[in-house]
Amino acid sequence: MKVYNLSCSFKHSFEGWFASEADCLSQQANGLLSCPMCDSKEVTRLPSAPHIGDRASDRQPLQPQAQLEPQVEAAFLKGIRELMNRTEDVGAAFAEEARRIHYHEAPERNIRGQTTHDEAESLREEGIEVLALPALPILKNSLQ
Repeated sequence: MKVYNLSCSFKHSFEGWFASEADCLSQQANGLLSCPMCDSKEVTRLPSAPHIGDRASDRQPLQPQAQLEPQVEAAFLKGIRELMNRTEDVGAAFAEEARRIHYHEAPERNIRGQTTHDEAESLREEGIEVLALPALPILKNSLQ
């Protein structure tokens, strides 16, 4: 088992475990490697000494907090990606379209878009469920 340090085009660093160097190169050449944080297929191997694992060392030890943070970020981005795939982007027409759906003037579906804080509060007062998400810079580059 060989462990390599990898990085995507957005500078996310992560480990890859491979049966051999040839396995790593084959997966990389065939576009099978992707970043666990942003799903980018542009993955490169970082210069490092390879780690050769054995059965005893293949067991993962408890991870310190610093190693858990990238995993939390990856899980968050995966959830946001899933949300993006299951919703229709209505852009700045979000409040208007949410009302149309709520009052059965438009087909019921999951939507996303942009609106003001005051408009979101107005929607909530009308009984329309709204979930506000911050506009994070990382989402612009990694989800498109």
